[in-house]
Amino acid sequence: MGIGLNQSIFMYLVVIAWLYVVLMMSVAEATNSTGTVLGALVTFILYGMLPISIVVYLMRAPARNKAIKARAAAEHAQNQALALKIQAEPNKSAQGADYKK
Repeated sequence: MGIGLNQSIFMYLVVIAWLYVVLMMSVAEATNSTGTVLGALVTFILYGMLPISIVVYLMRAPARNKAIKARAAAEHAQNQALALKIQAEPNKSAQGADYKK
């Protein structure tokens, strides 16, 4: 678990560093005498947000798959426990115990 946590922290550290670099590129674009704010926004989105969102999505895929499998295993165990509980209880309605007048 510790190794996965370190990898996750490293991934987010790289993401933050890259966004900082792209932010500085955007500021340089906006403050340049021939630059525009629109150019800065396009730079930030195309060099920063779009690639980072794709990379983070791909890097988190194993964690998502692990969570899906864990959720499915927990649901399967819960269904098995419920089935065992139902089998363990005698069928009271067939014996007439729940019949009320």
